[in-house]
Amino acid sequence: MSDILEKILDKPAFNDKDRALIKRACLYSEKAHQGQKRFSGEPYITHPLQVACFLSELGLDSTTIAACLLHDTIEDTSLTHADLEKEFGKEIAFLVDGVTKLSKIEYSDPSASSGRANKNNHTDHLNSLKKMIFAMAEDIRVILIKLADRYHNMETLKFLNKTDQNRIALETMEIYAPIAARLGMGRLKGQLEDMAFPYVYPKEYSEFVQKVKNKYRNVGNYIDRTSPLIKRCLTDAGIKIVDMHSRAKHFYSLYQKMSRKEKGLDKIYDLVAMRIIVPDIKSCYEALGVIHKHYRPLPGLIKDYIALPKPNGYQSLHTTIFCEKGKIVELQIRTADMHEFAENGIAAHWAYSEGSKTRTAQANVKEIQWVTQLKKMLKELRPGEGLSNIKIHFFKNRIFAFTPKGDVKDLPEGATPIDFAYAIHTDLGHATKGAKVNNKIVPFDYELKNGDVVEIMKGKEKKPSFDWLKFVKTAEAKKRIRSWFKEQEPAAGPELAEGKQKAETQKKKNIIIADPRGEPIIQGQRGLLYKFARCCNPTVNHKIRGYMTLNRGVSIHVANCPNVKNTNQNRVLTASWKKSIAQTR
Repeated sequence: MSDILEKILDKPAFNDKDRALIKRACLYSEKAHQGQKRFSGEPYITHPLQVACFLSELGLDSTTIAACLLHDTIEDTSLTHADLEKEFGKEIAFLVDGVTKLSKIEYSDPSASSGRANKNNHTDHLNSLKKMIFAMAEDIRVILIKLADRYHNMETLKFLNKTDQNRIALETMEIYAPIAARLGMGRLKGQLEDMAFPYVYPKEYSEFVQKVKNKYRNVGNYIDRTSPLIKRCLTDAGIKIVDMHSRAKHFYSLYQKMSRKEKGLDKIYDLVAMRIIVPDIKSCYEALGVIHKHYRPLPGLIKDYIALPKPNGYQSLHTTIFCEKGKIVELQIRTADMHEFAENGIAAHWAYSEGSKTRTAQANVKEIQWVTQLKKMLKELRPGEGLSNIKIHFFKNRIFAFTPKGDVKDLPEGATPIDFAYAIHTDLGHATKGAKVNNKIVPFDYELKNGDVVEIMKGKEKKPSFDWLKFVKTAEAKKRIRSWFKEQEPAAGPELAEGKQKAETQKKKNIIIADPRGEPIIQGQRGLLYKFARCCNPTVNHKIRGYMTLNRGVSIHVANCPNVKNTNQNRVLTASWKKSIAQTR
């Protein structure tokens, strides 16, 4: 125990006052946990010490380290919030209280194979998740302490029973690892997923590791032999190398990539990536040019995350090259600051500023904007709504898409042009008439890709479709669409209610007929931009199909029109006539 404490106190950034605070917090915590033991049999104090050590390695301030040492005292001892506030002040007491609220989360997966989720557990989890996000929005250090706490608990998961192992591992994989990713903490995200992998998917993990371990070793050995040759190319060109090392892809990340893209190991080029750390941004681009001069790059696999950072703030240049003896290798080129952020994310902002012993208590607003958005969303969550929307919107992989003017919108993977429109403005979403992606018209349920340029075509009237709710991904879009339809009902007054009642009483006397030259339903959607083809002049008496033109919307043809049969079938869409109710006599 003393060794861990000495390691924490040995950080050069701490002054005598900092060290005194940390020592006092450690002694206070040790006394409070006296007689308590971990499931491993170790004294309980070893856990808060390991959590504190983890964050001290990331450069967190003495106040946060003291809170780490005390983080379980309110939950697991007789001490109260008032006791901590009296002894250590409001700030430390707030942080400990925030972590205590997070510890009350009991995760239950609604899609669990048991067939029926425990409704009370799910409600409790949702309430705890709200508390977690609210605490994060007030001070991001709360979640940093909780992530460090979860990391050490995952290291000692083997001492628990199988039920608890699975529950904690699943919660780690579905909640905490994605939060680490959103905070830019790439290394921690990968570590948490890899530690959870064998407990959540034991069979798949065992088979996967056996399949890839030799490949990892072979690629790693190749990178080690090749690195000096690439380093010589760069130094000969006058480029200073701050550091150069390799990074093996995390097991679970590789497993996901292979499953998602159905690729074999031979098609995964970043199994082990070479990282080149240079002094400044100018050197990044110069290094890329020198490397491409000596080694041929693979087309389409050069990514500039410096000019266009990922939604979580990640920056780097990526290129994949035909290296020595024709082997394909991925290189990542970045500055030391970029590398620090790529590894530790938002925690990297907590370094002491030069010539000062004060820290910035608030993280970059843009980097935690999603926390504020999630807080707002949780406040507005309707009774009975579960975690699915939250998990889709905030805990899944993210993409960024651009307006024609270059503004970036951060969206969940699988988002559509309708989601994009509502992300810009509610009125634009309501009035969306069509959409172009990379200058080509696409259907409304088109799934946007990372880097897409999206242009929304606005109609004269606000006319959202209820069908959009079937495919939009973001909670914001769903909420705005529902709100629009809800607002229309009271506006229609008694006439609408009377009309609904008449429709119900006459339902049995009605039959379905087609509108004369009415609006076509394309791919199950209303409101898409369309025109009727002159070659076959379809009418309501014809079965119809749509053809997606490059820039003039969907062309509606008779189903057996030769111009449709003899064209690219990938651009042919299903279509039918909109129906209306007409009373028979």
